Amino acid sequence: MKHHVAIIGAGPIGLELAVAFKQFGIDYVQIDAGQIGSTIAWYPSEMLFHSSSDRLGLAGVPIQTATQQKITREEYLAYLRALVMQFGLQVRSYERVTRASRLRGGGFELVTRALDGEHRYRVEHVILAIGAFHAPRMLDIPGEELPHVSHYFHDPHTYFAKKLLIVGGRNSSVEAAVRCQRAGADVTLSYRRDDFDPKVVKFWLLPEVRALIRDGRIRYLPRTTPIEIGNGTVLLAPVGDDAPPLEIDADFVLLLTGYRQDSMLFDQLGVELRGDDRQPVYDPETMETNIPGVFVAGTSVAGTPPRKVTVIVETCHVHIPRIVAAIQGKRVALPDGALDE
Repeated sequence: MKHHVAIIGAGPIGLELAVAFKQFGIDYVQIDAGQIGSTIAWYPSEMLFHSSSDRLGLAGVPIQTATQQKITREEYLAYLRALVMQFGLQVRSYERVTRASRLRGGGFELVTRALDGEHRYRVEHVILAIGAFHAPRMLDIPGEELPHVSHYFHDPHTYFAKKLLIVGGRNSSVEAAVRCQRAGADVTLSYRRDDFDPKVVKFWLLPEVRALIRDGRIRYLPRTTPIEIGNGTVLLAPVGDDAPPLEIDADFVLLLTGYRQDSMLFDQLGVELRGDDRQPVYDPETMETNIPGVFVAGTSVAGTPPRKVTVIVETCHVHIPRIVAAIQGKRVALPDGALDE
């Protein structure tokens, strides 16, 4: 199959880009290894976004909620489905790109594995809108693979009346601790630092978690890190201290220590990745990488981000007009300071 452009990824920015291509009459195919918004789908149930609804809206379609409050995970997934239906987008979901290569005569070939078998596409341009969170950051400690250990928090009901150890102290860990304690779990929170960073924890969660710790409803163990997980117990070692490890009881363990990007497609296409976080190199005026015809969009520009996530959906809308213009052989005039994003 031949197309002018391939969009790999159907998250919010990938979908917004597809709408723009359709509006400008640009021939494209959109492919995603999972369902649309697949990263958002594994967020915790009923999670509230940090960003306001007006900043999460796509393609000029506003988001309205009954409560005029922050939008939930479920509401945003419903919004994405409605966007696909409203604009008649054709997304080849559950189709994974297994190989991406440059063709000697120009253009690119993509090989995919779908539910109905293998497919091949030839395109002139490739947009990598694959996001930045594909797999958890592993601690590589004994017991991490045990069935009661998870790197994903889905539903606090799972931990009702059970002893739960949560490892981490950033936004996802704090939210999990608060919600699971509310749901009746016996929560212990282990964090390698002394205190939470108010710049990365949702402002409405900080007072609550501090109050729960103060009142003894959440056990907080700062400056500790797990070194071994067993069946029903976890060994925590003090950080920067020669004190002996502390053994605590835990029926379940949530290791909410961050996630990393799968850079396979960048590597296959020859995109230059720089720094410890392996950020793709690109021209901020066009979003084109060092490989002509290969563009990057959305949170995938972050590579594997450091502990603090700075590239989010609301900062990536500007990628759309830059890529559309570049595909059409034009350039977008950027405001002062835009190149410092």
